[in-house]
Amino acid sequence: MYKIDFNNKIHVHFIGIGGISMSGLAEILLGAGFTISGSDRDSSDLTKHLEALGAKISYPQAAANITEDIDLIVYTAAIREDNPEFAAAVASKKPMLTRAELLGEIMENYSRSITVAGTHGKTTTTSMISQILLETADDPTISVGGILDAIHSNVHVGDSDVFITEACEYTNSYHSFFPKYNIILNVEADHLDFFKNLENVRASFKKFAGNTSDNGILIINNDIDDVKYFTEGLKCKIITYSLNGNCDIYPTNISYNEKGFASFTPIFNGKELEQVSLNVPGDHNISNALAAIALTMEMGISYDCIKTGLKKFGGAHRRFELKGTYKGATVVDDYAHHPTEISASLAAAANYPHNRVIVCFQPHTYTRTLSFLDDFASSLSKADVVLLADIYAAREPDIYGVSSKDIADRIEKLGTEVHYLGSFDACEKYLSKNLLNNDLLITMGAGDVYLVGEHLLSE
Repeated sequence: MYKIDFNNKIHVHFIGIGGISMSGLAEILLGAGFTISGSDRDSSDLTKHLEALGAKISYPQAAANITEDIDLIVYTAAIREDNPEFAAAVASKKPMLTRAELLGEIMENYSRSITVAGTHGKTTTTSMISQILLETADDPTISVGGILDAIHSNVHVGDSDVFITEACEYTNSYHSFFPKYNIILNVEADHLDFFKNLENVRASFKKFAGNTSDNGILIINNDIDDVKYFTEGLKCKIITYSLNGNCDIYPTNISYNEKGFASFTPIFNGKELEQVSLNVPGDHNISNALAAIALTMEMGISYDCIKTGLKKFGGAHRRFELKGTYKGATVVDDYAHHPTEISASLAAAANYPHNRVIVCFQPHTYTRTLSFLDDFASSLSKADVVLLADIYAAREPDIYGVSSKDIADRIEKLGTEVHYLGSFDACEKYLSKNLLNNDLLITMGAGDVYLVGEHLLSE
């Protein structure tokens, strides 16, 4: 496999450079002095940003984009073999790496590399830790799957030996990463179009846990079923955390302010630490904060920096993000697209000021919808009113015989008010007529359902 050498500033070409992860890697290499080119279907804010930094980007993808002066070609899993630019890249016999392989090789250039993995919470926890790291004298390099306000981007090119990124399990891409510090937040069934069952998901995470450096640290949620399955035989240090105690770090004296933001006292290795206060809602963020505290303390970061970073962190974009007020109703957007994430978001909403919680949900992918029909219904039924838009197909064809109406039918049987509306236009019309003062509207899903709230707020 081709090895990136930061002392050899070659020309790297990205097929699909506009993706949030690909654009971040391109920016890191640009910052290190590499020559960068790429292609994508259309121009976007991310590609325009890269062009302003000196990248040459072509639209659309085409065989002619593979020029003689390119030394290395990077591509995403979304690129199909019949893509003309990909075919030209293969025919050129130039070195090629997947996005994940490149990310893994970039990490090798940083002695303090950090990865955050898990079925849920990767972007939030990576962002939370990044906020703490930015309080220190070290200048970390950050690659995160969402926009972090502290850096006004999804990437920050630092000048220290610290690198942090989230590690996605889909297609086992994180198996290319070998971090010094590794966090596993949770392990649940998801991406079943690839993994097929929970047993395969667990086996994948077990292999990734084993990628932790022998002289490094694995921080893992003690509430994961049979957590020893993931840690047995590892040479690295193991730190467990949980909301429920019986582990290395856990919270006590939990309280909530009027917005549902928690304060708590961490107990780490039997020692009571000073109280910390969060600026994000939900018990799941207390759990995320425990992992962040354990990591940064093990890295030798001062507790004052940790407390300040946690207090400053106001959430990543699309993670229970306050968007505005419409006719006296609060509009929040949330990326939740798995039943566990939906339950966590609605639990956070319970502590947020409201009369009714109204969820406008767009399911993400047919296979996930089919796999979790009953679970989606159960988690969404915790809202007062549920509106369902059609499924966001993402990478999948409509061959599974499932629709959002299947979720609606199950929610109705559970006794929660539900409306299958299909289009965003229908959702917006319903909301404009039916939202009341002090309602809490949550647009929810990993697709483009956030547009519903944005359209209402633009009226």
